[in-house]
Amino acid sequence: MIDLYYAPTPNGHKVTLFLEEAELDYRLHRVEIGKGEQFKPEFLAISPNNKIPAIVDHDPADGGGPLSIFESGAILLYLAEKTGKLLSPVLRERQATLQWLFWQVSGFGPMLGQNHHFNHFAPQPVPYAIERYQVETQRLYGVLNKRLEKTPWLGGDGFSIADIATYPWVVSHERQRIDLNMYPAVYNWFTRIQNRPATERAWKRAETV
Repeated sequence: MIDLYYAPTPNGHKVTLFLEEAELDYRLHRVEIGKGEQFKPEFLAISPNNKIPAIVDHDPADGGGPLSIFESGAILLYLAEKTGKLLSPVLRERQATLQWLFWQVSGFGPMLGQNHHFNHFAPQPVPYAIERYQVETQRLYGVLNKRLEKTPWLGGDGFSIADIATYPWVVSHERQRIDLNMYPAVYNWFTRIQNRPATERAWKRAETV
């Protein structure tokens, strides 16, 4: 059993997507970010950076006691290695998957997050920041589109943790002022993931907590 400390954000959805794809048993614990629950000592003991998601695995592979992990990329990599799912054992595809996973956690997510903040939540308009992050968002979508013109999935021939990490950030493309019709390979990839049964289950599960 895995305890997932969660909020229905792009980073939170990454982990429910994996858990549903891998058909693992898990319990959702909603962390009310707006109420500051991420700063409670009991949550900080699991996630010292006071961010969701975080997990506690009560059956780690080493046979030891419960293992807590924070940071969405680290969680996905841990779960993939534990289960042997959604990360190819073939050297070149594995490395391609990890490159695109790290691309997402270091660039695609943070830059789109800044786009979202300055377009929708900044207390006053900051034209320079709006322009800067919009241009970078468009560049990153272009990078993603070029990759998906060459391969069906980010890591290569197989659906992987790189796709799982990236998809939830594309869900909000309209709020990022992105027209997916301008990125046809991304649009095709996005639609295929959107229609996967595990994706539908993950989003329905989010409605229950």
